[in-house]
Amino acid sequence: MIIESCNLCSRRCGVRRDENGGNGFCKAGTTMKVARIAPHFGEEPCISGKRGSGAVFFSHCVLNCIFCQNYKISHGGFGKDISPLELANKFEELEKIGVHNINLVSGTQYIPLIRQALLLHKPQIPVIFNCSGYESAEGLRLLNGLVDVYLPDFKYNDNSLACRYSKALNYKASAVAAIEEMLNQVGSPSFDDDGMIKSGVIIRHLVLPSATKNSIGVLKQISESFGSRVLVSLMAQYTPCAKAVGHELLGRKITKREYQKVLDVLIELGLDGYAQELSSSGREEIPDFDLTGL
Repeated sequence: MIIESCNLCSRRCGVRRDENGGNGFCKAGTTMKVARIAPHFGEEPCISGKRGSGAVFFSHCVLNCIFCQNYKISHGGFGKDISPLELANKFEELEKIGVHNINLVSGTQYIPLIRQALLLHKPQIPVIFNCSGYESAEGLRLLNGLVDVYLPDFKYNDNSLACRYSKALNYKASAVAAIEEMLNQVGSPSFDDDGMIKSGVIIRHLVLPSATKNSIGVLKQISESFGSRVLVSLMAQYTPCAKAVGHELLGRKITKREYQKVLDVLIELGLDGYAQELSSSGREEIPDFDLTGL
């Protein structure tokens, strides 16, 4: 497969990608690379449930977050090559194990190949696209009718922080446009009788240290742009990883005061969803990227 001019994410590099690699920002070619395929229990309750979420962790990333907890695969590119047919077979294997859903983690750079896999085998359980919020609308349209639940991040209201921490220009407007496209495809959240999500959009926001103003701005933007059409997952699990270790501002966990300040705004705005306990902060939810399931 060859992508002559790649515009899958909001960087719109326009570079040529082929099976030998690519010289775009993400460095990915058109051969999928995956670091782990296994049940995962660290997601929201309506995703992990009792039997886990069937998580596929893709290598490379369209962002470059200096605090990324998956740095080994997102920045380092660690993983194993896998074809669309092999990925489709893995979907079937996960279904047989009994997971609640198929959870495609950070696969924006491989959307055309993921599409091929889903066309080969569309699981009978919900398909979740777990992403950065920095997707292009045209890239997301390739997944229309194949993805049931979108789980995007909305990392930044402050574009200067987006540039400084993730090398992402115009992040705020890009996230709003991407999430609007997601909503056009899957609509408002719906659940089965056991409270597991079947369709819809859950927006994640990770509270960063020394950045409560950014977090409050994100929540207000979500309320203004999407209201009750989405759920919000407010995350307290930040812990310094990768280049954030020893960083002047990011080199610590968030404080109780910081998190409560943001949580109060979530409640004031009446946004529905989930809020992590502050005790979630730590490395225990970071999976081992050891090619499990490959």
